[in-house]
Amino acid sequence: MRIAIDGPAGAGKGTLAERLARHYGLPFLDTGLLYRAIGRLMVDAGADLDDPAVAGGYAERLQAADLKRGDLRGRAAGDLASRVAVHPPVRAALVDFQRAFAARPGGAVLDGRDIGTVIVPDADVKLFVTASAEVRARRRADELAAGGAAPDYGQILAEIRARDARDSTRTVAPLMPAADAVVLDTSALDRDQVFAAAVAIVDARRPA
Repeated sequence: MRIAIDGPAGAGKGTLAERLARHYGLPFLDTGLLYRAIGRLMVDAGADLDDPAVAGGYAERLQAADLKRGDLRGRAAGDLASRVAVHPPVRAALVDFQRAFAARPGGAVLDGRDIGTVIVPDADVKLFVTASAEVRARRRADELAAGGAAPDYGQILAEIRARDARDSTRTVAPLMPAADAVVLDTSALDRDQVFAAAVAIVDARRPA
């Protein structure tokens, strides 16, 4: 069983994907880490994030160990990922890696921006997890506040909207639900409610 989970940043798809993988005993790949790692590697080297050829070269040389870095989470790494993900050479270099993971015996769970539309278009189950920009910004602000920071909600909201625009208007694999994906809006749901809704969808669509 292959489960493809797509959606914008902050909608909760990563948490959901990891929980579904545990529930069904499937391997899980957070494909966003691939792009985050490339962004971090380029920043470390002082490389031009806006150069498609250079970014593509880093994607081709990406190693599994690069995904274990401790600085791949958070808004800063996410913004780097969004910048390098617009480059066709980067996406092309990572397609085979992601498809090989999805083809594992027994299946897998992958989450990202183009899993159901590009990477695994024949996935058994496709979910598009979303939430309003305002809700996603509030969640992020609350998360930062819980960690002792003093977040600027307006700035966070502006950054989320900018990233949404960048991800949805890029020429290669723009962020959008697959035609046969089930859209799951998490705006008014807590994590347990989102998980219960997703399990119901998967169980209804999973192979016999």
